[in-house]
Amino acid sequence: MRVRGPLTAAVAPGRALAPPAAWHEDPYSDALRGGRGPLHLRRNDGRLLSLDVERWCAAPDTADLGVLARCEGSVLDVGCGPGRLVAALAARGHPALGIDVSPAAVALTKRSGGLALCRSVFEPLPGEGRWDTALLIDGNIGIGGDPVTLLRRLGEITGRKGTVIVESLALDVDERCEVRLDNGRGGLGTSFAWARVGARALNGHAEAAGWVRRREWTEAGRAFTELTRRPGPLPPRR
Repeated sequence: MRVRGPLTAAVAPGRALAPPAAWHEDPYSDALRGGRGPLHLRRNDGRLLSLDVERWCAAPDTADLGVLARCEGSVLDVGCGPGRLVAALAARGHPALGIDVSPAAVALTKRSGGLALCRSVFEPLPGEGRWDTALLIDGNIGIGGDPVTLLRRLGEITGRKGTVIVESLALDVDERCEVRLDNGRGGLGTSFAWARVGARALNGHAEAAGWVRRREWTEAGRAFTELTRRPGPLPPRR
């Protein structure tokens, strides 16, 4: 699929979900610009979930290379961060676009040689219905706090033969939580919804959203699932 026309689109009334303001705030932007943490998601119960900023800002590792090898055709990286995967895909000749709600992340992706838009996945996007592969890596199945809604949205964005590659937690977990960005030095962002999903739970959410598992694999302690469309109409919304 070739993305044509300007990489902008008007937001349809009542359609888009506002991206969390937290990703515009300094704890996240500062960590990306510095290429290192500490950076955490702080749950309302006080538990800290560490974010691997150093890996995000480094070159693709062996687990990332396994993901890149399974990408087909045009690729949309949802929550691209500083753009290591988008830049690597472009270098391999894939039409690739990263989207992220953080201006700092988009700027870093462009600086690394990738193409990116400051856009939420729930807003109108270029090439909707024609992307061959969509990526939800680095925990981005958690975006919006509702994996079924997110996977349904990717069903609108990808083509009928499209696939989604999802990184899940290497744990048996399925939870929704409210979190805030925390830089460990007193800097906190605003609260937003997030989800944490293991491979078994992901399969259930995928089925509810009209996807089926094609394959699963692990690499360097990270867990991945490739999803493909289930034949027939989408199941009714729950």
